[in-house]
Amino acid sequence: MTTSLTDDQLTEAAEILRSGGLVAFPTETVYGLGGDATNARAVAKIFAAKQRPRFDPVIVHLSDPEQLATVTTAVSPTAASLAETFWPGPLTLVVPRADTIPAIVSSDLPTVAVRVPAHASARRLITLAGCPIAAPSANRFGGISPTTAAHVVSQLGDRIERILDGGPCRIGVESTVLDVSGPLPVMLRPGGLTREELEAAIGPITVATEHLPTGEAAPAPGMLARHYSPATPVTVTDTIDSLPAGRLGLLTLHRPASNHDWSHVEVLSETGDLVEAAAGFFAALHRLDDAGLDRIIALPFPDSGLGLALNNRLDRAAGS
Repeated sequence: MTTSLTDDQLTEAAEILRSGGLVAFPTETVYGLGGDATNARAVAKIFAAKQRPRFDPVIVHLSDPEQLATVTTAVSPTAASLAETFWPGPLTLVVPRADTIPAIVSSDLPTVAVRVPAHASARRLITLAGCPIAAPSANRFGGISPTTAAHVVSQLGDRIERILDGGPCRIGVESTVLDVSGPLPVMLRPGGLTREELEAAIGPITVATEHLPTGEAAPAPGMLARHYSPATPVTVTDTIDSLPAGRLGLLTLHRPASNHDWSHVEVLSETGDLVEAAAGFFAALHRLDDAGLDRIIALPFPDSGLGLALNNRLDRAAGS
């Protein structure tokens, strides 16, 4: 259940942001680690706190769709239409970067990733701060994304000035990233807005499938081969007929028919609901990672709707 944040809490956090500090805050997707996107030193502190390499860009969060023109040199008709249709919401648009956004935000690329979150407290925080907020997920680089304030505390509690507890995130996986800086839209990262919803609005889109090698600047976060990863090794498999020895955990959409003696099982939806599964996905990975297992066995999801985003996360958690 979402926890309401008071205006006093948000005002205090906004002051931290204005002074160049870092604040973790809830969104509808995952918790973000925010800093003033117009302040290169503040953004550098985000990279340092997360131990995030400078070649992995961060997303800029706005409080209102009309602010898009303040962070880009050009708002294309496609970008304008998508912003009007899906913002606030779990869609990030990659657009040409304006000089108002320092190059460090975008790993020196000429584009910038931007979104307007659907979480009311997140938008209120940005409004009170009076600046766009650069905010990747509030976790150590490459680790499991945080969907509760407790997840943030366990990974970054001693590294940032404030953590705002807004309860569990409603969607539970990161935003969909769509590059609209070129002639044709390209989905760089599947996420909380489905491919089907996007194509219903703008027609067919291309989905990027390559994994970028470490060290190469990506146009959007979450494109490296290994990401969203627990410390426990993950194996993604279509079958559980032949399993390695040891303490094994299972991550699955439905309850398994197998009689294997699992050490820990996480069933994401008894009814096969992908929305329910997405909302609980990262929290389940956190519990599996804390269970003292030798390996996590994960069964893939249907490759449609939110299943596309969940399979993407599984693939990168396993470092495939």
